[in-house]
Amino acid sequence: MALSESGLPIEPLYGPEALEGWNPETRLGRPGQYPFTRGVYPSMYTGRPWTMRQYAGFGTAAESNARYRQLIAHGTTGLSVAFDLPTQMGYDSDAPIAHGEVGKVGVAVDSVEDMAVLFDSIPLGEVSTSMTINAPAALLLLLYQLVGQAQGVPSDRLTGTVQNDVLKEYIARGTYIFPPKPSLRLIADVFQYCKAEIPRWNTISISGYHMAEAGATPAQEIAFTLADGIEYVRTAVAAGMDVDDFGPRLSFFFVSRTTLLEEVAKFRAARRIWARVMREEFGARNPKSLMLRFHTQTAGVQLTAQQPEVNLVRVSVQALAAILGGTQSLHTNSFDEALALPTEKSARLALRTQQVLAYETDVTATVDPFAGSYAVESLTDQVEAAAVELMDRVEEMGGAVAAIERGFQKSEIERSAYRIQQETDAGTRTVVGVNRFQLDEEEPYEPLRVDPAIEARQADRLAKLRADRDSAAVDRALGALRRTAEGSGNVLHPMKEALAARATVGEVCDALREVWGSYVPADSF
Repeated sequence: MALSESGLPIEPLYGPEALEGWNPETRLGRPGQYPFTRGVYPSMYTGRPWTMRQYAGFGTAAESNARYRQLIAHGTTGLSVAFDLPTQMGYDSDAPIAHGEVGKVGVAVDSVEDMAVLFDSIPLGEVSTSMTINAPAALLLLLYQLVGQAQGVPSDRLTGTVQNDVLKEYIARGTYIFPPKPSLRLIADVFQYCKAEIPRWNTISISGYHMAEAGATPAQEIAFTLADGIEYVRTAVAAGMDVDDFGPRLSFFFVSRTTLLEEVAKFRAARRIWARVMREEFGARNPKSLMLRFHTQTAGVQLTAQQPEVNLVRVSVQALAAILGGTQSLHTNSFDEALALPTEKSARLALRTQQVLAYETDVTATVDPFAGSYAVESLTDQVEAAAVELMDRVEEMGGAVAAIERGFQKSEIERSAYRIQQETDAGTRTVVGVNRFQLDEEEPYEPLRVDPAIEARQADRLAKLRADRDSAAVDRALGALRRTAEGSGNVLHPMKEALAARATVGEVCDALREVWGSYVPADSF
């Protein structure tokens, strides 16, 4: 008998007995209706396809802007911004700690001027933008709003998502800045600010993707992601918000692996669990608060540097799994991402993969084509049960933050990652081109390389910005931000004033570090 990625049994043959005693009305419902197993919208892709996003960003804002305009010209329907590590951790490009990392894994954004260049000639009232940024998410969202205002776009027309999910940073990724408590306050402040100022914006994308890339199984991925989601909802409710004031703007972010059947089951199970939690635990009344809407990215961890063109096949299968699972938007990785940042050609091929699936296959002709499948319905129930068991263990520890502080999620994921590596090394798990079907010699490949001179150019831009701006106005605005952070007011209002006065990302984050401190994980002592 085969085992799924989550260690669940996959039978060689399924029949009616797999669903004995199974009630399709309570387990399935209809598409667009509780418990949303079959999808969050009645028509799903029969009305229109998912949003096709391509995650991109590197080097300077001008270089990334050129890539975005190319992607839009090739048919991308939504932008997805990758920021470099200094930006993700709240440091300016000229900070000593940023040396060697500027523009490497994403675009360097130090100020409102960089953000203006990043979206030059891109009408923000017409595109949907997702920003993969967490600890300093509020800053980048405000910079986006400021650029939109400079373009003459009313804030209530801005649409997109800011990832803003810091709890998974403590679990699996590490680009945190502040301790959990003020980080959760900042997230609640974003919820409140956007309800009043940017009402069409998705205020958080609660992410399991990075946990999966670190080694989490499908069951662990949705369990720990939904547990984080519960923590965010509790934080917002404790801050005085009604669950239906922000619930409809919550969104999620998952991986899609090559194990197609379990991935489809995972997405269906996640929708069902979230709908039940929001209705039964939090008393949500708005049906949109019950909907688990999610973005998917194909599994970067499954891409190989060996025979990289084979990754085109992997990405196609992963994308198909996300579509059959009912994703709302999708990024397909480029085949060369195990080697370097994707080239323009490889990024275009990744987008073409989505377009072939959307327009040359029949997967968009019907809603939830696997509904009623003995195998998929059985797997959906199994994944749901395994995820709920893990969520219950998190609850027994006092919730997601308490479990993080005990290292529970991290240790569970590390065990799974170790098992996968052992299986790969032993050859019991086949990875084409790595431990089977190898070539004697790999074909040469010329990767995209980021110009190391970008760091000096960004430093020059920062020096000019600091020389040209009103320093007294910046100091006043940063002082107001510190005072608000020391109290209980919403920090986004003084933060916006500081950014509008051309304070830098690093200066704003430093002001908050002075008040809130920086997070140091327990295992670092």
